[in-house]
Amino acid sequence: MDQATCPHGARRRDDPVEPRFGQGIAPPRDVLWRPRGFPCLADRASRQARVTASSRGRRGLEAIRADELNPTADLLPLGARSWLERRATTEDPCVKTETEGVPRTRKTLPETGADWPTLKEKLLSFKAKDVQWKRRRLGVFIYYAGDDVFEVGKEAYDLYHVENALGSETAFPSLKRMEEEVVDMGLQLLNGPEDACGNMTSGGSESILLAVKACRDRAKAQSRETLGGELIVPRSAHPAFDKAALYLGLTVKRISLQPDHRADVQAMADAITHKTLMLVGSAPCYPYGLVDPIEELSDLAIQRNLWLHVDACVGGYLLPFLTRNGVDTPHFDFTLPGVSSISADLHKFGYTPKAASTLFHRTKEQRAYQMFEFTNWPSGAMSTPTAAGTRSGGPIAGAWAVMHYLGSSGYQEKARQIVEVQRRVHQGLKDIADVTPLHDRTYSITPMISSTLDIHAVWRQMINLGWFSSSMTEPKAMHMMFHPAHLDVVDEYLEDLKKAANLAREKGIQGGVEARYN
Repeated sequence: MDQATCPHGARRRDDPVEPRFGQGIAPPRDVLWRPRGFPCLADRASRQARVTASSRGRRGLEAIRADELNPTADLLPLGARSWLERRATTEDPCVKTETEGVPRTRKTLPETGADWPTLKEKLLSFKAKDVQWKRRRLGVFIYYAGDDVFEVGKEAYDLYHVENALGSETAFPSLKRMEEEVVDMGLQLLNGPEDACGNMTSGGSESILLAVKACRDRAKAQSRETLGGELIVPRSAHPAFDKAALYLGLTVKRISLQPDHRADVQAMADAITHKTLMLVGSAPCYPYGLVDPIEELSDLAIQRNLWLHVDACVGGYLLPFLTRNGVDTPHFDFTLPGVSSISADLHKFGYTPKAASTLFHRTKEQRAYQMFEFTNWPSGAMSTPTAAGTRSGGPIAGAWAVMHYLGSSGYQEKARQIVEVQRRVHQGLKDIADVTPLHDRTYSITPMISSTLDIHAVWRQMINLGWFSSSMTEPKAMHMMFHPAHLDVVDEYLEDLKKAANLAREKGIQGGVEARYN
């Protein structure tokens, strides 16, 4: 029977309308579906959890096991199961979130409005509790290229913050022009062939989702098996591939890395089956800052007739300019014939306002499978190239303005500054006992390890000293992503790192540390 997507992202089997998105793909066993009029399993599990919790008291959720939440828990997708398991051991964040020791209650809309100066003061008081990223002490989340670049992006964003790219073909042709030019500039950097094309998206996760969606639907059009289709990715690949697989009814095989922490191409080749749809490589990967052997993956993709996606969300707008600064960077772009698509984040080392990424396809034929088109409703045809319908014009204008403001020479200078920061950090680490870089050469990202100290204790002490970065577990390391503005504070960073190592040596760490990406 025909299928359509239910409002909860699940499947219905009795709907006569079949949209093109995911057309004709039956739900695998671990994808939610519900006949019309029946509650979604997740809804039922959530209600049952609330009932069970209320019968056990305020902290009742802590005592609930996943199998108590839903007797058919094995029918839930992995993401839903893990969410339920977490809910079973933590209090509901919608019920209670403590800020400064005060239990949170649900906010209600004020009866009367407030004036802007009052609201601005309140917002600034909220912001005062956040990391002060302009102090250049942040090694994750924000990519700062200086006040001038920031102001250009901000003003351009403000000029277009109301405009809607959903109407770029009709009401706002300037947005269409700017997006096309941003994509053209990205394709030039990544050596896109004449038929290559792309779109702006809200971020790397959406770019990856759309690449996976296009790959899946193209495979289906070629009469290949897509039910339970597989993505083969290195263990270091971004979790967005798992998210995309969860959304699209696919599976992910994460393959162990080589000892040098790059993708093991032979192991990936050995994992290929008749269900394999996509191979993935990173340029560079987020955990280690290393570029996978994309040339070898390109050859493998051609040999096995598979889609190769290169996740260059970190390096897409950085690696080309590192090359121009004389840095030896591996080939990763469309010069390799097996590369089908590339994701590259503008709001990372493109230094543009969030939320801005790009997804590039080798051919227009490929991108056709990214599109969503629908006509079976009263308001006529709707066509969107991305997951979002409404898209703010702000990120498009901000990206266009920053790219024109910096130009190739500006980006090359920013890349030179990153090279200099990393050179000085690596040199300075030689004078800090017990802390060493995991790898001699990485691209912006520098994991640091210790054979004698608890490196997470060092990381915690750095946070106490005002340096906000992330940590990792394989191996145990502190994780810093350097950007151009760090050049102003690199000596201060090394001085505090030496202090942190000494403090960790003396005091150790208070309590456990959970390594997190966000």
